Amino acid sequence: MNRRHFLIRSAPAFLLFPAASTALLRADQNPDPNPDWTRPFPAFCIAGNSPGSLRTGPRPWGGLYYVGSADLASYLIATPAGLILINSNLVSSPPLIRASVESLGFHFKDIRILLISHAHSDHCGGSAQILRLTGAKYYVMAGDARVVETGGRADFQYGSEPSQHYPPAHVDRILHDGDTVSLGGVVLTAHLTAGHTRGTTTWTLDENQDGRTLHVVIVGSPNVNPGYRLVGNTAYPQIAADYRRGFAVLQSLPCDLFLGAHGGYFGLKEKYARWKAGDRNAFVDPAGYRAYVAERQQAFEAELARQSHPR
Repeated sequence: MNRRHFLIRSAPAFLLFPAASTALLRADQNPDPNPDWTRPFPAFCIAGNSPGSLRTGPRPWGGLYYVGSADLASYLIATPAGLILINSNLVSSPPLIRASVESLGFHFKDIRILLISHAHSDHCGGSAQILRLTGAKYYVMAGDARVVETGGRADFQYGSEPSQHYPPAHVDRILHDGDTVSLGGVVLTAHLTAGHTRGTTTWTLDENQDGRTLHVVIVGSPNVNPGYRLVGNTAYPQIAADYRRGFAVLQSLPCDLFLGAHGGYFGLKEKYARWKAGDRNAFVDPAGYRAYVAERQQAFEAELARQSHPR
């Protein structure tokens, strides 16, 4: 949930990735949803398939693709056995996602599995519609399963806010930390990085490109939203401990290709411009990943200290 991010930045950390930081600040300062949440963005192959090299025939195959908006990230993973989609985004997002999927030459109904980063309305609001249109199976981390099945009403922070509710969706498989999701020879691993929600999930997979293996990390969300109580939270007593464990997990993951639930996390627009100009390694950014995780942990620790020692 981008517009609710809590931002605390030291000058050196801010300068490490100004483009991503600027995008987050714009969203926070706008009381309405960020226009980039609904603004179309070109669908493209991030890794695993050369631009323009998609197989001729009924459908392309292989690779990791971006099919989200200008800020709400959705990812398509193509396998010989069908498609995996990560994030359904807003209630209004499925038509945009479908148009992106089909612009690449895929069939929307070939989506077999739907996954999410976490159970906030800007990442799973469109799930019920996508499941209805495709017949896909919905896999959700245990901590978020009840939230999506109640349409957000079981969320520890926003359950009583009708504006954050969305159509409930049935969960076909409940995931736990370290579980894998497999289809057509592609394997994704679900890493529990809770705090932002109880079931916030960071996804990892490997993609082969130009004869090398790229470790892909799709960050769920490490952000502390305004109004989150890190101390004395009776609705979520272990929230601070979950954040700390989540940061330890993020620090431990090998990352070549840095992605996330929002384009602003990893500088989508800037990197896409480089990709479009021919830089196939535009999204390979291990240093940017480490800087992002460190800065987000610093922001968390600063907010925890503020709440632990109020003036």
